[in-house]
Amino acid sequence: MALTLGPAPASAASSAAAVTDCPLRDMPFSLGSPLIDILLSPAAHAVVESEAPGAIAKMPPMFRGTTAPSFASILTLKDAGSFLRLNGAQLAAIDRKLKLLPVTASDRQARCARYDNDRPVFDLPRGKPRILLFEKMTGYRDGPSVDAAHEAFFAMAKRKGWAIAATDKGGAIHPKTLAQFDAVIWNNVSGDVLTLSQRKALQHFLKRGGGFVAVHGSAGDPATFWDWYADDLIGARFAGHPMGPQFQDARIVVEDREGPVGQGLPPEWTMKDEWYSFKNNPRASGSAIIATLDERSYSPKGMGGQDLRMGGDHPIAWTRCMGRGRVFYSAIGHRPEAYSDPAYVKMLENAVGWSAKGRQDGCTSSASGATGRD
Repeated sequence: MALTLGPAPASAASSAAAVTDCPLRDMPFSLGSPLIDILLSPAAHAVVESEAPGAIAKMPPMFRGTTAPSFASILTLKDAGSFLRLNGAQLAAIDRKLKLLPVTASDRQARCARYDNDRPVFDLPRGKPRILLFEKMTGYRDGPSVDAAHEAFFAMAKRKGWAIAATDKGGAIHPKTLAQFDAVIWNNVSGDVLTLSQRKALQHFLKRGGGFVAVHGSAGDPATFWDWYADDLIGARFAGHPMGPQFQDARIVVEDREGPVGQGLPPEWTMKDEWYSFKNNPRASGSAIIATLDERSYSPKGMGGQDLRMGGDHPIAWTRCMGRGRVFYSAIGHRPEAYSDPAYVKMLENAVGWSAKGRQDGCTSSASGATGRD
């Protein structure tokens, strides 16, 4: 899919070469393997069956999909242990046997099939900010929220006079393609979606002043397989979200109403959503916090009664610097209704506009409060 507001893309790229540089291609089998790679390998699947007969078949169907997007892409076998009801001895035996398995050519082909080198060709007008809305997912895809965000960003572009294009092709994250854009938006992107060369292209784009905006599910995977993305780009790792109930009204407190992202926002507002908690506080890694969540206003209890409190300081939206690049992340946005909430739409609109100015103005502590960590 490649869509634009304004001129349509000229054409699809010519036949793309097969993907050979997928990040997990040569990863040895272990409890740390993505569950989907265990399910796709007859030998690895047999190892699990030998220690826990019938356990995989008893897992919830949503965790057993072998075609991306699939929840099995964002769970490790260790993560799935609770669903498989495996004890410590079983897990240790499975891990030991898995590590003895060779990674075959068929395994490598299956792993790389989740990635692509398809480069859409865009024809965008000059003289206005150019935004790429990126929507490739190999993990969890919540169609209604993705579609609502898509419509909201296109509506923003129309109001603000931006040129915007959308794609679900990883091949768009290419140096020559990214050079056409001022900022990219990760629309609830879930799963490992970029090849090694595409990862480098994104890093270079940001270092040279490209902007990056990401919403909700773009930092909501239980397992991540790109440490730089989680720890440096986003600045926090997902811990969980409430399950009793999953969607709750909560109070959002705007911490920075003077900076470019917080301008025009109310001091606080209440909305219903799925509220993420994080294993580490992004404030500690140099993020400039735009808004926090009042944990007294909802029940932060996750699956199995997991305590998701972050200790009274619960950032929910923040900015960072990545070289000259300006980075914004918001954990808000599972429910489609979030993308029609006036305050939230204003925050996102501000964030996209701010992020698109990194090439000319760079990103400094005075611009965003972030550290400029590279």
